[in-house]
Amino acid sequence: MALPDHNHQKKIAVINDFSGFGRCSIAVALPIISALRIQCCPLPTSIFSNHTGFESFFFEDYTDRMQPYIDEWKKLGLTFRGICSGFLGSKEQIQIVLRFFQEFGSEDNIIVVDPVMGDYGKPYPTYTREMCTEMKKLVSHADILTPNLTEACILTDTPYHAQRWRMREVTALAEKLSAMGPDRVVITGIPQGEFIANFCYEKGQPAKIRRVHRVGTQRSGTGDIFAAIIAADAVNGVPFQDSVRRASLFIKRCIERSIELDLPLTDGVCFEEVLHTLKPEVRTRAHTG
Repeated sequence: MALPDHNHQKKIAVINDFSGFGRCSIAVALPIISALRIQCCPLPTSIFSNHTGFESFFFEDYTDRMQPYIDEWKKLGLTFRGICSGFLGSKEQIQIVLRFFQEFGSEDNIIVVDPVMGDYGKPYPTYTREMCTEMKKLVSHADILTPNLTEACILTDTPYHAQRWRMREVTALAEKLSAMGPDRVVITGIPQGEFIANFCYEKGQPAKIRRVHRVGTQRSGTGDIFAAIIAADAVNGVPFQDSVRRASLFIKRCIERSIELDLPLTDGVCFEEVLHTLKPEVRTRAHTG
């Protein structure tokens, strides 16, 4: 008896933690990717009642369950048009994801790595030097890399500074990152006065900087929204720089609406209120898997 084929629809595997409240990680990526007409298949790394920005939260590490979870996907014969990794809490989790890339990656799919390692010039407390080394191995498998400015510095062993970054400095960062493996790099969250800039770099293409007016203050989940749109658009064949632009504008709309509703910063951005404005742009024929 022939086994059923589960790969008639485009799918993206999202490897990240799950927070029940606070709008971040899988809880954000799943509806965003679904709205862009792609099936989102989450692989949780840990479970939170609410994210770590709150004073108190429930937490369960999922490391020991990740491989048995993946093994069931293998039994089903699942294939993915995209794979997107986010926050990883240990060296062991990075190694599991590295094996996942090796087993499920192919010339026909796109791997997006969002190296959630730090911000404001410093690595997160959970990120040891050993984990930073392991993350560089993960980056070597990426087709698209979406670090913020701090993470770009950590990955390239470049000193971070708080002064305004010059175009040549950011270009040098992007070139170093691309030399590690990914063809496409976007360095996010570059402060430029009243603007926030994202720097797009593609091998063989002129680099571009995309600016949007700074709105409010930083909220949880914006990086997860950004990576989800970039991953889904890549699978749908949307040009990289167009995707970066529309992801940036969508996040700006989310923040503006969150301010209008006077939501606490810990609650993230109310993307649900503006999700209808995020339209899929499918520019290639439909693929399976």
